[in-house]
Amino acid sequence: MKDLRVDKIRDREGNLVPFDSSNVERSIRRALKANRISGEELAASLTRQVAGILSERFLDSQPGIGDVQEAIVHVLKTEGYPAAAKTYRLFREQQKEIRQVKDMIGVQDDLNLTPNALKVLDRRYLLRDEAGNIAETPAQMLQRVAKAVASAEAKFDSEADVARFEDDFFRMMRDFHFLPNSPTLMNAGTSIGQLSACFVLPIEDDIDAIFESIKDAAIIHKSGGGTGFSFSRIRPRGDLVRSTMGVASGPVSFLRVFDLATGVMKQGGRRRGANMGILNADHPDIKEFVLAKQDESLLPNFNLSVGVSDEFVEAVSRKQVLPLINPRNGLEWGSINAEELMNLIVTNTWHTGEPGLIFLDALNRHNPTPNLGRLEATNPCGELPLLPYESCCLGSINLGRMTHDRTMDWDRFKKTIHLGVRFLDNLIEINNYPIPSIGEATRANRKIGLGVMGFADALVEMGIAYGSEAGLEMADRIMSFMLEEARRASTELATERGVFPNFLGSSYDIGSAPGMRNASLLAIAPTGTISILARCSSGIEPLFALVFSRKVMDGTTLIEINPRFQQTACERGFFSRDLMEEVARRGTVKDIDGIPEDVQRVFVTDFDIARDWHIRMQAVFQKYVDNAVAKTVNLPSDATPADIRHVYNLAHQLGCKGVTVYRYGSRAEQVLYLGGHITDTGETYPYVTAESEYGGGFLAGCCYA
Repeated sequence: MKDLRVDKIRDREGNLVPFDSSNVERSIRRALKANRISGEELAASLTRQVAGILSERFLDSQPGIGDVQEAIVHVLKTEGYPAAAKTYRLFREQQKEIRQVKDMIGVQDDLNLTPNALKVLDRRYLLRDEAGNIAETPAQMLQRVAKAVASAEAKFDSEADVARFEDDFFRMMRDFHFLPNSPTLMNAGTSIGQLSACFVLPIEDDIDAIFESIKDAAIIHKSGGGTGFSFSRIRPRGDLVRSTMGVASGPVSFLRVFDLATGVMKQGGRRRGANMGILNADHPDIKEFVLAKQDESLLPNFNLSVGVSDEFVEAVSRKQVLPLINPRNGLEWGSINAEELMNLIVTNTWHTGEPGLIFLDALNRHNPTPNLGRLEATNPCGELPLLPYESCCLGSINLGRMTHDRTMDWDRFKKTIHLGVRFLDNLIEINNYPIPSIGEATRANRKIGLGVMGFADALVEMGIAYGSEAGLEMADRIMSFMLEEARRASTELATERGVFPNFLGSSYDIGSAPGMRNASLLAIAPTGTISILARCSSGIEPLFALVFSRKVMDGTTLIEINPRFQQTACERGFFSRDLMEEVARRGTVKDIDGIPEDVQRVFVTDFDIARDWHIRMQAVFQKYVDNAVAKTVNLPSDATPADIRHVYNLAHQLGCKGVTVYRYGSRAEQVLYLGGHITDTGETYPYVTAESEYGGGFLAGCCYA
């Protein structure tokens, strides 16, 4: 819709651009809707009046953006809609504040990103020249990645249309339908070229091998990856060391050495390293391990989990005494009451948020290559159980962009799944592996981790509450579809490129079953930072807040409103500054006057959801995920140790491969604070506050490799 009386206007840079009055009409309609005033004809009539005022005032010149905005306010007021005029001013102020912060950050925004997304890109992802200046825009970053990933096509087909795949990969990322893990965004198309997020390294009961693993971990961290280790093979503290006739210091002492080494390695100069440390429940030093992070200043670069077997879980229920086994010789080294150990784990988790649990038998029931060995360790967030020296690249589909007209767009979803599997398989081919043995193990099994983010957004779009049977049913439909299509995509790639080298003897090697290109396909990652870029909810987590204050830069905070909530508030006519501030104080819309009941039902946040729904949702996803699911059960501050014990039991019963629980306020340092918290200066801050790189999930910070 173009009004001929006003031909051109000046943009904010002073350039003459065509005047499109449909933008004016859209803004007026939005302001009217926010005040429960409807009518397409009314908005069109008011728009014509705005155009008339501009044509009268600017006979011999062109109006600027500010002139157009003032004309809108004038017309709304004079025509009897002062509340709509006030709302329109509020929208203008929001956008002005956002533009100012973007200008301060200094990153050219060619993808219409949030200020926080730009800051994350500035800190981590965008390439810099030798002088340290940013050398690419966000879109150019995605183009760099797409070009590098598409180049793998020529390795398999000399006549491949590489340009077409490059364009497909770029569009998929540009539209935020899919994003790969952080190392790919950082390193694809660069001299570093290390693209994997997840690694597992072996730790043997040998001092030379232990320090070789420390060196390997440092190399991995420097390139942007995160590492997981099982310390269960190290002899216990006090055991004999025959070579020196001394006594062993035990696995926890080596945990500290690994942590110190990680602390001095900043990944690619852009983020700290991250690790997962696992010790089996039957290790003689298990109590020391469980209590290793009682002081939250200790082991800051490690997540800890206890590896438990089905036998251990059964022993807990029967209050049995279990032997502790010295891994050096397989002999009994004391015993422990299983119930007593579980109580120690639960109590420490209540106090500190750690350790989590890894269900070792569940991992190995779904091990795709059991002939190559048992799975004993995972990546830092637990979603990738890997064999020693294996690595894996992750990528996540934004489910919030897979909906249309309040339902799933299955065709779009299918296309994105197939393209995502191809993208990740290509990464294996072009990856610059930091250690030769990692390249060999990774290429032999070709494991990928295709996952999802924006699940909570998709539920909101479809009018489904997260903690509901309908939510579980939709998760089941989404993931059964995703697994079926991912397997089909991997089978098609196997036809084109061949099966993974260790296919014979794998769980897929069954009679006439079709070959597979990849030994594993799906993994649900936390997606903390890439969900910030895509402006969607993290992984499969619930919405963590609808209105909150975000620390974007030192001394600069912004009030962020969930875009779907703001849109709904405008369309349903209950948007106001006062109401948004009330939501920011409470952290929830529950029981707030003025917000419709059906909106309260759908827009639930983390602490609105009872503990069982968290685990039931994780279990539905795990049912279809051949790797594992990273999810945190966030509990309110008044949760009891019994609540945590219940979550652990339910997670095992429902077939989860691991479980992490965090009770709000159990650590002094968190990445999200509810309204009314005390700041570093001793003041009480009224609003929910998130750190700049918090995208949802673990409130005390997530190892985000």
